[in-house]
Amino acid sequence: MLYRKIEKVIEEHLKSDSKKILLVDGARQVGKTYIIRHVGQKLFENFIEINMVEDSLGDRLFENTRTIEDFYLQVSMLFGSKMKQKENTLIFIDEIQAYPHLLTLLKFLSQDDKFTYIASGSLLGVTLSQTTSIPMGSIRKIRMFPLDFEEFLYANGMNEIVISSLQKKFERLEALDEPMHNKMMDLFRKYLLVGGLPDAVNSYLAEKNIQSVREIQKEIHDYYAADASKYDEANKLKIRRVYDLIPSNMENKKKRVVAQSIENKKGKTFNDYCDEFEYLIGAGIALNVQAISNPAFPLIESTGKNLLKLYLNDVGILTGILYGNNIRAILDDERSINLGSVYETVVASELIAHGHTLFYYDNRNKGEVDYLIDDYDSLSAVPIEVKSGKDYTVHSVLNNFVQNEDYHIKKAFVVSNERTVSQKGKITYIPIYYVMFF
Repeated sequence: MLYRKIEKVIEEHLKSDSKKILLVDGARQVGKTYIIRHVGQKLFENFIEINMVEDSLGDRLFENTRTIEDFYLQVSMLFGSKMKQKENTLIFIDEIQAYPHLLTLLKFLSQDDKFTYIASGSLLGVTLSQTTSIPMGSIRKIRMFPLDFEEFLYANGMNEIVISSLQKKFERLEALDEPMHNKMMDLFRKYLLVGGLPDAVNSYLAEKNIQSVREIQKEIHDYYAADASKYDEANKLKIRRVYDLIPSNMENKKKRVVAQSIENKKGKTFNDYCDEFEYLIGAGIALNVQAISNPAFPLIESTGKNLLKLYLNDVGILTGILYGNNIRAILDDERSINLGSVYETVVASELIAHGHTLFYYDNRNKGEVDYLIDDYDSLSAVPIEVKSGKDYTVHSVLNNFVQNEDYHIKKAFVVSNERTVSQKGKITYIPIYYVMFF
């Protein structure tokens, strides 16, 4: 079984005295159902699982369920013998977005406190925004992502002792020795190929067959795109178009969304596609990085520029689109191949999975810095520059950025393939795999 950090969060919540119902959000195929089922069956004698998408395609028992009495009655038709006490009965409502009214019902189920509940779903960001009565005081929403690089290391046989020692090295800003660095870079490059979707990771571990991995990634990518097309009749073509453009946007110099290219219509602006962006981000299939020109802490107060970068939620899907079954482009570090978009994608997914809200610096006269994150210890923004080539010390925009006294920058990072850790003024150079400890 794949190690997932969220397992501990779910387990601690279900063991706690909290009356809030845990709601696990995330894109499809990231492992929500599997991990909840695993924890639920481990902790509860009576585990009840109801998939609302399956119900909506079948008997539709819960289609008009609006009261807790009706809910209990429908559940009892399916699992009456398992409905015991709160302490030993967990009701898992899976794919709850199929019936948005059940999100409202969670509030009353929580207040009734008859059983223990947990729910999960995809598109919850979108569904909640369209729900008339949001039970915010009665739910605790957390988001699940594909496996991050640390979880990928566990899947490939590394244990807690090794990863803990790596983290201490990072915290002391120490480099790994050459053999360990080479091992980490080998695993990092394999992560670029495989990504973090559980089915793809399990396939890789079992078969070591890139074609099998790519088939899974393509199927999920197509599934995401088809899912987007089902959402809204008026917007579905635009949503699909924005999603399909993400890899090609990554190959552009500025990598950001160009509004006029979505429908090939002049005069279109960012504001014309807010709903489409919101859908892709809310569904968890695209990761957003917002532009900022005045990087004051906290960064959220400085947003406002209508410039956006979108990244795919899984780096394996991206490398499959860009390079197909040719693994040499990644594993051999070919000089002729620019892996900039791939490296930026993996850094974005890693930082977002760790809870960071992402921004990038954009100034028409001064240029761009790849990422900005908030540092709550120093109460300042931290710029991060991502380098995939040998010229990792060349970054004039970052140099000027950290020297600007108006920005109050205390520290900055450049991540690259380089093994050594070094500092030059406010800038620290670290190997790219250390981003898993940010």
